[in-house]
Amino acid sequence: MRAAILPVTPLQQNCSLLWCTQTMKGALIDPGGDLDRLKASVAKAGVTLEKILVTHGHVDHCGEAALLAQELDLPIEGPQEADRFWISRLKEDGTKYGIAGTCFEPDRWLQDGDTVTLGALTLDVIHCPGHTPGHIVFYHAPSQFAVVGDVLFKGSIGRTDFPMGNHQDLLDAITRKLWPLGDDVTFIPGHGPVSTFGQERRTNPFVGDAAMAG
Repeated sequence: MRAAILPVTPLQQNCSLLWCTQTMKGALIDPGGDLDRLKASVAKAGVTLEKILVTHGHVDHCGEAALLAQELDLPIEGPQEADRFWISRLKEDGTKYGIAGTCFEPDRWLQDGDTVTLGALTLDVIHCPGHTPGHIVFYHAPSQFAVVGDVLFKGSIGRTDFPMGNHQDLLDAITRKLWPLGDDVTFIPGHGPVSTFGQERRTNPFVGDAAMAG
């Protein structure tokens, strides 16, 4: 497996290109905008896109997913169906943030415990509500690697002051679903630099072990 981070939109959201090196088939996770740049990066990497994956329904993460899916005839998988609320607002929210937003119905809503495939790779789906109710994380166990969207960041956690956000749900999702995967898991967050679960357990002021013990 290989991954590339491609920041998009004025909010510098980390779109991720993930692919299977055996088959060179892959997916874009959270193609929120700047589609020409994303397509150029995919072509440069020599990857054939099989699908689009979405962690949650906020416009910087999936505002242009529908346009890309239509143009390239790709299925969209994710998020969990509780984010239908957010996807229905994409056009309206896009106007607010200066991002193109197009509503869509995923080809497949994803649930906790589901899997998605990219070439010969299998990713586990982990439902991690809190930032949004239907937020999911994609995890590749053999590589100890995760794409966590806006659940967790280096030194921070996702906002929970948006409609349908829930701070306690977010803390529970991180500590009960992500930490047990192991300290060595490297993750790409929805914004900012990569980190590891171990680093965040040691140093994160919101959800690190010291913070949770307090």
